Amino acid sequence: TALISGFSSLPWLVKPLYGFISDSFPLFGYRRRSYLVLSGLLGALSWSLMATFVDSKYGAVVCILIGSLSVAFSDVVVDSMVVERARGESQAISGSLQSLCWGSSAFGGIVSSYFSGSLVDAYGVRFVFGITALLPMITSAVAVLVKEQHVPGPTRGQNVLLANPSFLESSRENIIQLWNAVREPNVFLPTVFIFLWQATPQSDSAVFYFTTNELGFTPEFLGRVKLVTSVASLVGVGLYNGFLKRVPLRKIFLATTIIGTAFGMTQVLLVTGLNRQLGISDEWFAIGDSLILTVLGQ
Repeated sequence: TALISGFSSLPWLVKPLYGFISDSFPLFGYRRRSYLVLSGLLGALSWSLMATFVDSKYGAVVCILIGSLSVAFSDVVVDSMVVERARGESQAISGSLQSLCWGSSAFGGIVSSYFSGSLVDAYGVRFVFGITALLPMITSAVAVLVKEQHVPGPTRGQNVLLANPSFLESSRENIIQLWNAVREPNVFLPTVFIFLWQATPQSDSAVFYFTTNELGFTPEFLGRVKLVTSVASLVGVGLYNGFLKRVPLRKIFLATTIIGTAFGMTQVLLVTGLNRQLGISDEWFAIGDSLILTVLGQ
């Protein structure tokens, strides 16, 4: 499990590379649309293989790595489109745009989590992988509708470097600009913070096996927990968009960090069984814990 989760996170570690590729190498004349289509096809391929041919853990690692790459690349492309539309706007307008993105993600999570657990119980994991393979195709289909100006590319058989003699120079300038931006204190210090935050050890895998092996949570119940989490995510987005998008970010970070730290410690109650001594069942405790922390996180 650690191997799979570790490899699946690798494509997310080099996201600036995808932005550089998308900006520097227009594919079929487009910097955004074509890469979204390609990412969707790549994701569909990976989950199709999981649904059919993969029968070893190493094959699963490779396919999940490819699927993760498709999501990471498309995430970078979509983020760049959001940034282009939010540039120069107020915090409230930018917050509304981000709320639309995260709200859409939460809605997708509600739909998938409602069906995933029950479908696994009824039809098995390969059937669910097959359905999952259809979802990236939606990304490819929607990407065709993206309005983007066509960029002339090299003619057939012509090398991209020869077609654009200034390519190497512009690439060098882009790398220098990126490095100079990272060195700015208002970029570098938050980056260090996020690195330390993400480098903090997590107990997700251990908790998953504890809840399934020790507490006996079934796939259907885990699907219900995911459903509640997705609904809570939508609630969190709504609270921010309705009441908090004009509140200074420092105040939001401070309040949610303090409250989230306190509630994050409640998993100790579940692991030690103290929740049952308080009259709260394992199932209800897991649902309530996920609900509160997700609202705060969003």
